[in-house]
Formats: sequence, structure tokens, C-alpha cells
Amino acid sequence: MFKTLNALVLREVRYKEADRILTLLTDSEGKLTVKARGALRKSSRTAAATQQLTFAEMTLFGNRGRWTVNEAVVKEGFDGLRSDMEKLALASYFAECVEALSVEDQPEPELLQLALNCLYALSRGLHTPEKIKAAFETRLMCLSGYTPELRACSVCGREPEKPVLNLDYGGVACRDCGGAGEKIELGSEALAAMRYLSSAPAKQILSFNLADEDLRRLSRASERYLLRRTERGFSTLDYWKKIRNFTSVTT
Repeated sequence: MFKTLNALVLREVRYKEADRILTLLTDSEGKLTVKARGALRKSSRTAAATQQLTFAEMTLFGNRGRWTVNEAVVKEGFDGLRSDMEKLALASYFAECVEALSVEDQPEPELLQLALNCLYALSRGLHTPEKIKAAFETRLMCLSGYTPELRACSVCGREPEKPVLNLDYGGVACRDCGGAGEKIELGSEALAAMRYLSSAPAKQILSFNLADEDLRRLSRASERYLLRRTERGFSTLDYWKKIRNFTSVTT
């Protein structure tokens, strides 16, 4: 059985001498684990298309529930990521998040579109990495069923004054109403951005502007919210922060 689909390579693992085991997010089948035989050989016609963070058209052969890459052609290689270590580390974080929150064999076209849009913007330098990261994290939570309650203060029910994000409750609150638990200061502008990101058209999620301090607030809130809701850490996030801190010290 052959099947042709579009796929983003989320992860690649070397297998035996020349094979790759790939985790893919596909347009029609959701997350799949497939084998790319001989992909590590210099003569392989699938080598480029089966690298991590490559979007490709793939023809898969299925047998007894297992899939093997028969043909693969690169559609978008995101070349700008591979020449910048900080961008590559952040893109790897995006891939790790998507792998963690996607479901095997369940089509998730909006999640694939989010990943592709953010990787493209990061690769081409269309926006700052911090802005792309915050947008990705916020929208990812919404697509994964963890949309924060942003309409009104979760305590008094009114438009929040000096809004904070209560990570325990998963919603916004007035600073004075905040309640118990861990809280992240948002401010009105960062709250407006989170509201925008929760409902904006997919192709327009990066069409917002924030002053530097407001973007820092949004970035802190989106990251902490993701980590709290997923109840796990991400090694790629830690690695990106190390590179980012090293770069800031040396420049």
C-alpha cells in the first residue's frame, strides 16, 4: 500500500548503519513514525528530505501497520535555520513541543500550519525569535485544548485591572484579585496580544506589535503557561536559552 502526503520531520534518529527513524507530522494522517532506509548514505535520494525540520512530499509504503519512505522531495528546507545555531535550537524546541502535544494517526492540519508558519518566519527572519516563540507557545496551547480563560477576571468577572495570568487557575485576573498560586504579570497590552493569538486567522498570528517590555511579559507568560500545562520540561528549550545567553554575553 502506497500513500503520498506532505510531512514535516519533527525528529530523526539514526538506526543501524544507514537508516533513519523519523517522527513526522503529516497533513492527512497526523503524527507518524516511519523508517527511511539508506537515508544516511551519500547516494541516497531521500537524504535531504528526511532531515529534521524539513517539509517534504513523501510517498510511504505501508505493510502490517509499519511505514517506510519510498520517495521524498523537499518542499521547504528552512535553510535559514541551519546557518544560525540560535534559530536552529529554537526551531528544535518548536518540533519537540509539537511532537509532545500531537497524537498518533490523528490529523491535525492547524497544528501543522502553525509549525510551518513559525518555522518559515524564523528561518526568513521576518520577526524576532522572541515574538515568534511567544506566538507559537500561546497558539499551541489553544490548539491543544489548553486555551487560557482570557475574557474576564476569573475572580471578580470584570475586565482585569493590571492583569496577571494565574498559572494555577489557567486564567487572567486583576492583580488585586489574583488569588493564591503562581502568577505572571501581563499588563493590558500583553493580555490583548494573548487574546489576539487565541483567535486570529492562522496566517495572521504574527500580525501584532508590542513594545519590548510588553513582549517580554508575553514571552514569560506563554512559556510558563506551556510548561505548567504540559507538566514537563523541554531539553531543547534549555539548550536554546544557553545559546541565547552565551550570544548575549559575547556580543
